[in-house]
Amino acid sequence: MTITTEPGVPKSSPPGTESSALRKLLLRLHFYAGVFVGPFLLVAALTGFVYAFAPTLEKLVYGSYLEAPATDHPLPASEQLRAALDGRDPSAVLSLQTAEAGGSTRVVFDDPGVGSGETTVFVDPGSGKVLGALATDSGDLPLRAWLSALHKNLHLGEVGNLYSEMAASWLGVIVLAGLYLWWAKYRRDRANGRGRLLTVDRSLTGRRSTLNWHGVVGACAALGLIFLSITGLTWSDNAGKNVKTLRTEMSWTTPKLDTAIGAAPAAPAGEHTGHGAPAAPVADGAPVDPSAVDGVLAVARDHGLTGSLSATIPASAAKAWTVKEAATGGDSIAVDGATMQVTDELRFADWPLAAKLTSWGIAGHMGTLFGIANQLLLAALALALITLIVGGYRMWWQRRPRRSEGFALGTVPRRGALRRLPWPAIGGIAVVAVAVGIFVPLLGLSLLGFLIVDVLLGLRSRWQPA
Repeated sequence: MTITTEPGVPKSSPPGTESSALRKLLLRLHFYAGVFVGPFLLVAALTGFVYAFAPTLEKLVYGSYLEAPATDHPLPASEQLRAALDGRDPSAVLSLQTAEAGGSTRVVFDDPGVGSGETTVFVDPGSGKVLGALATDSGDLPLRAWLSALHKNLHLGEVGNLYSEMAASWLGVIVLAGLYLWWAKYRRDRANGRGRLLTVDRSLTGRRSTLNWHGVVGACAALGLIFLSITGLTWSDNAGKNVKTLRTEMSWTTPKLDTAIGAAPAAPAGEHTGHGAPAAPVADGAPVDPSAVDGVLAVARDHGLTGSLSATIPASAAKAWTVKEAATGGDSIAVDGATMQVTDELRFADWPLAAKLTSWGIAGHMGTLFGIANQLLLAALALALITLIVGGYRMWWQRRPRRSEGFALGTVPRRGALRRLPWPAIGGIAVVAVAVGIFVPLLGLSLLGFLIVDVLLGLRSRWQPA
């Protein structure tokens, strides 16, 4: 097998070639990243395509757990909770999420006997009938939890996490480089009266046709793919830590409720509020009465929380209950279960813009931001990425030498473009590459690997006889 490399450019170049040199530099980067990172991206796209439909698949697989007859007069939450207990230890209750129209109430229990550490019991809100129980993972049902782990690490743990971080690290770089290359080609072709940016030219054949499809699909999907790259990095092990640090330093972190009891109430809570002086502080470790859920939810409704509500039971009576709207971007409050006073509240409208964008971005990446349309959009982006990867490898195959002896792969874009740039531009590229490489470590290490391969190929071409 042979890999053919094109000869390098002369060391001295005529003036006015900086834009051409930048294009060729990005072409070589786009090529190497596409060839070596392509398999990681392909796996991420295939698993992401399936994960995109997780919310819909859950309804199909777990319909008997999730669906219940709609009712205008649901049983009190405390009665539903008692039905869910069914002999379980009341102290094991972690949270209760009220039912949506036509849905079931979810009661989550601490359960060391299952791998995820929790079990969710589903209750018909109208009759109190227990519909079943499932081992869940941070609220995710088994199917979604399994698909999530498949997409994130292929069920290979820490080793598998490297695959998804590599894919997320390079996806945005590959897309941005490809977008520049396609725009540069469009400008050159437009000068000849045949430039097309977002439409396919069906008159082309061979490699030119493949390139045309590759460019159009990439340009149309670019914004969505960059979104997936950025949001995907927030879950990564290495770059994710740096993202978290940056958000902390810039005060972009998601605000948190203060659940400590003892301060004056944040605001009166109507008829459900306790009167008089605040109760004396409760000793940490005192038990919590789960039946207080009715009053806590009533206080939340009085404070304007709507829709399905998730009430989290504190670990001890020295802490307040947390009630949050289940929908993305929901408001939340902290309620003292003993006095029914609101100790803190947090409105989504008051979140910093960066925290709002993070919340929306994560929900959008998971396909839960705007229903089935969100899932279809994610599936379309996954298919577009698969098309780009397959098309990229096909173009490389179409570049192979036709008369080479033995099995030969396509040629590599020309070397030496970096030397044609002015020194300030080279310095700027180096600074940006180092900074990005430090912030996104797998990107930096793999880029260093590409440079080593590039140098070795250059030395190999010099040693080959003419």
